[in-house]
Amino acid sequence: MARPPSRSLAAVVVALALAAPAPAAAQQAGLDDFLAALDFREMGPATMGGRVSDLAIHPSAPATWYVGLATGGVWKTTSHGSSWTPLWDDQPCPSIGAVAVAPSSPNVLWVGTGEPQNRQSSPWGCGVFRSTDGGRTWSSLGLEDTRHVSRIVVHPTDPDVAWVGAVGRLWGPNEERGVYRTTDAGRTWDKVLFIDEDTGVIDLAADASDPNTLFAATYSRRRTGFGFSASGGGGGIWRSSDGGDTWERLSEGLPEGEIGRVGLDVHDRDGDLVYATVEATGGDTGLYRSRDRGATWEKVSSNNPRPMYFSLVRIDPNNPDRIYLGGVQLQVSDDGGRTWWDRDGAENIHVDHHALWIDPSDSDHVVLGTDGGLATTFDGAETWRAITNMAIGQFYEVDVDDRDPYWVCGGLQDNGNWCAPTHSLDGFGVDNDHWIPIHTGDGFHNHPDPFDPEYVYTESQGGNMARVHVATGQQQDMRPIARTDDEDAEYRWNWNTPIVVSRHARGTVYAAGNHLLRSRDHGITWEEASPDLTKNLDRDTLRIFGRPLGEEHLSRNDGIGAYGTITAAAESPLDARVLWAGTDDGNLQVTTDGGATWSNVVERVPGLPPHTYVSRIDPSHHEPGRVYVSFDGHRNDDFAPYVFTSDDFGRSWRRITDGLPDWSVNTVREHPRTPSLLFAGNEIGMWVTFDRGERWHRLEGDLPTVPVDDIAIQERENDLVVGTHGRSVWILSGLGPLEAQARADVVAEAVELFEPQRATQWSIAFAWPFQGDRFAGENPADGAVLRYWLRDGVEAAPAVTDGGTASGDGGASGNGGSSAGASPADGVRLVVSDDTGTPVRTLDGPAG
Repeated sequence: MARPPSRSLAAVVVALALAAPAPAAAQQAGLDDFLAALDFREMGPATMGGRVSDLAIHPSAPATWYVGLATGGVWKTTSHGSSWTPLWDDQPCPSIGAVAVAPSSPNVLWVGTGEPQNRQSSPWGCGVFRSTDGGRTWSSLGLEDTRHVSRIVVHPTDPDVAWVGAVGRLWGPNEERGVYRTTDAGRTWDKVLFIDEDTGVIDLAADASDPNTLFAATYSRRRTGFGFSASGGGGGIWRSSDGGDTWERLSEGLPEGEIGRVGLDVHDRDGDLVYATVEATGGDTGLYRSRDRGATWEKVSSNNPRPMYFSLVRIDPNNPDRIYLGGVQLQVSDDGGRTWWDRDGAENIHVDHHALWIDPSDSDHVVLGTDGGLATTFDGAETWRAITNMAIGQFYEVDVDDRDPYWVCGGLQDNGNWCAPTHSLDGFGVDNDHWIPIHTGDGFHNHPDPFDPEYVYTESQGGNMARVHVATGQQQDMRPIARTDDEDAEYRWNWNTPIVVSRHARGTVYAAGNHLLRSRDHGITWEEASPDLTKNLDRDTLRIFGRPLGEEHLSRNDGIGAYGTITAAAESPLDARVLWAGTDDGNLQVTTDGGATWSNVVERVPGLPPHTYVSRIDPSHHEPGRVYVSFDGHRNDDFAPYVFTSDDFGRSWRRITDGLPDWSVNTVREHPRTPSLLFAGNEIGMWVTFDRGERWHRLEGDLPTVPVDDIAIQERENDLVVGTHGRSVWILSGLGPLEAQARADVVAEAVELFEPQRATQWSIAFAWPFQGDRFAGENPADGAVLRYWLRDGVEAAPAVTDGGTASGDGGASGNGGSSAGASPADGVRLVVSDDTGTPVRTLDGPAG
């Protein structure tokens, strides 16, 4: 641990000297340039990765991998995963479904966006893209409304010819699904296989020796806010022998009943050998094999783990009897699928497998993509190396404490709950070892106790809550249990169950099921603080594909444990009696008397479609009746942004979405010190408004395109902590410039020196330096950071400090030693003076 910090900085004042003239290109004008100049720092972690959708490996350089992530873009390594380059940071959408390398021209890459894994958290895409330079630049090729692309097959000798399998919308019907073909590098497309507006193509495979022979797996699935079904009626396996011009449905030996998801693979050296995982009714689910190009099939195993989420089968190119199946555990057969063994549990490889590549020149070399990133083996799956240098964590929720330096805690998809300091104090940055696991499962809410930050209230899927001592790992389970023997009266818990920790009363914590539950003793005992706040609909009566969910459906409700649950809850920072709750079935409830009475105010929200999921509630720090609420309609196939504010406890509302694109909004936060400054996170990034939502602007800086699921503001440091669902945690240090813009139009001023953040001189702890290259998140900048704004075209004479006359206030640290009276040739001069006016440091800065 680091020794206590030293805080011996003297009071100083700063004078700003401008070059005259200094028309440097970096002297940017306009709000977009102002926002683009902001510098987020990447905190990580990389210990736990994120969900991998697809892999593509260079055909003659097996150390070069291209990886498509469910929510984190496309990445490249040329060193078997020792180092990485993200290739997708500035593209329009972050979700990847398919990646393919042209066999005859490996610098040609094809990418289909929108992951096909059907999760309740699956994002959607924006079409198909192509690169001709190994991923340095990309061209958009259309097919935007396919939404989810499952597979791309590239012709083995012509890189301009490709086939795209499009699953189509997950949450509703559309016609942009099926198999698409291009023969001119994506300039034009032909839809060569189409079943109906509910049926897409979930997998696509070709005979490597005869690319005119194609196999397509059709799939009818629908997810809603209340359930899931793969019983749309269009599932099956299809074959084309003429490059997609015509197709025939294959049936001999396949299940006669309803077919759901299918996974396909064709043997690289024997196009007659085809394997398929088939989801079916009547006990017919399993692994099927054809030895005659699909003309006839035989069931070789009942093994087919969780079809909705996996359906991955791969044949060893050098051994047709070795078969790999993706699932919770990786399963391997050496006898063509008759018997199976698990080979990843003991080696600590992450569960849930979605992508797998076998080296055609060396079958012992396998690359595996999971819910936790990547792993590779060079001994035929006997031992594995986990790749832990990609910061691609999928955070759902983040929060901060008030320690110094402060800590961030958060929960990740299938990767548990973790906490770490935001400054490592060892000089190397925040590496994987600084992150402490505090709870397992799918991680969600993690809230440090504001009265004792050594304790964190944490939650994993379905309301599994605990109070954890971070240093020791001691846990106290705290999930409330209904006091009844009636199963129908049991509490219902959302997959992402909200926890609210009171800042008004020590030990008071709220858990949100279908009731809001309150504990006044750190979660040991509970009381109901509300009635059932949901619509309390009977899910079995609700319909998907025209059929009630109470009837048989393939993969029925997979991924949705309960419906009619609270999804957002909050306590007013100004009044403990004011509580808010929003639900997955579209209610928005408020109490102003601590839960004695509740009002459902959702009908007063103008223009909000019914049954819209409430994604975030943020009561104001400035006015007791003010609140900000975001709604997420994508579960109803509605992708419009919905953000509203009320100043009167929900009696009236104003929509505040001007400037937001048509991507669902996940979170909204008010700045605790500046009431007109708000932040929002949606499926492609961060947004800011300086006028309480009259107009939103992209808060991009160097933050990649990524879903932002949660935002926290550390009040003492004035930092913005961003929980991304695909690129781990990022921090924007020092919100002073944004506060200044919210108070006055700073970008219209010629020059502005912003109030510096508090700076601390730390005593650095010793750390063993000989650990090789490894991922480390960025520490905050050493010393004090001085931020300034210069409008484009500013010309000014040198400013000189004289006898205590100066402009601005702040602290300083850094390098520099020029005389105070001189001006830099092409930038600015910052002169730091003590309270007598004596210069103590002179810093030369860039002009932009």
